[in-house]
Amino acid sequence: MGRIKPHVLLQQSKRKKGPSRISATTIIVCTLIIVMLMYFMFYRHWSNRTRLQPESYISVSEDENTLVESKKSDLPGYAVVITSKGSIIVELYKESAPEVVDEFIDLCQKGHFKGMLFHQVIKHYVIQAGHNKGPGATEDWNLLGKKYASMRHEAFMLGTSKGNYFNKGFDLFITTAPIPDLSEKLIVFGRVIKGEDIVQEIEEVDTDEHYQPKISIGILDVALKEMV
Repeated sequence: MGRIKPHVLLQQSKRKKGPSRISATTIIVCTLIIVMLMYFMFYRHWSNRTRLQPESYISVSEDENTLVESKKSDLPGYAVVITSKGSIIVELYKESAPEVVDEFIDLCQKGHFKGMLFHQVIKHYVIQAGHNKGPGATEDWNLLGKKYASMRHEAFMLGTSKGNYFNKGFDLFITTAPIPDLSEKLIVFGRVIKGEDIVQEIEEVDTDEHYQPKISIGILDVALKEMV
């Protein structure tokens, strides 16, 4: 068998070598492609998330507003003042005097008005009920603040004294005649819709020189109702 020449062996060894190395340019191009794909995937995800957030916020805000309106509509709209002379039904002004109505409802639930006497009765003016038998409608009114712009006072309006209210007191006044000059002194938060004859019957009782009834007339209880 003849010898294989050296140059033939060199050529055969070259043919047996592995594949050639990947060039640096190829590596850079592949890396750029991967980076761009990752960037577009991240951008698309963030864009969708940002677009959905305002809708979620609006949805939450609408739910909160609906809840507030629902709570307001659930508040009792009427009160039945049960007196020793009979019942007086009052519509509460939840829209024009919400804070005062809220406190009135809270006091009703606590039984604040049970046993409260009508201690000032002035014909063609007002009847006043309260636990404090000090100076009332017959004396100078204690004017504190003008936070509540009370509406014009017609007959059979329910209100409380501004002076007592801002001093953490709560008495009740029912006007028996139109009294526009009380606008700065009473906070009106309701009106009598039934039982005007009971108001007039209380107005007609005999009083002494201090306008205090000679017989006891009081509030037995106050019942709250959503509808009448």
